Amino acid sequence: MRYFEDFPIGEVMERGPYVVTREEILAFARQFDPQPFHIDEDAAARSIYGGIIASGWHTAAICHKLMVEGLLGKAAGMGSPGLDELRWKKPVRPGDTLTVRITTLEARPSVSKPDRGALKLGLEVVNQHGEVVMTEVATALFARRPPAP
Repeated sequence: MRYFEDFPIGEVMERGPYVVTREEILAFARQFDPQPFHIDEDAAARSIYGGIIASGWHTAAICHKLMVEGLLGKAAGMGSPGLDELRWKKPVRPGDTLTVRITTLEARPSVSKPDRGALKLGLEVVNQHGEVVMTEVATALFARRPPAP
């Protein structure tokens, strides 16, 4: 179990890989972002993307999944008050393999609630070519290590 104190500033963690399938791109987009370049092969081919691409929200969901499976599921996480600076840099296409790079940018112990602290995390989602496809800065709350008995 990792607590607030276990995240040194500058630490970089990588999580993944995750292969994005055409079927999941279509399923996600049909439900949550049914724009033609996400759900229609012909329209996508005529678009500026030249083919089907994943919704940016799908990419963000994959990023979160990798973060939960590789980090938050093994830590004393307490949720998040939000994120900043979400950017989609490059399209994600069927067959892309994604990894997420998580960097601890800041650590602030809470003054009003001494049982927790806030970490500012920089996230980069990278494809198999080493290209950054998405960036995000998120704040996550973590429990502080309980005092020894």
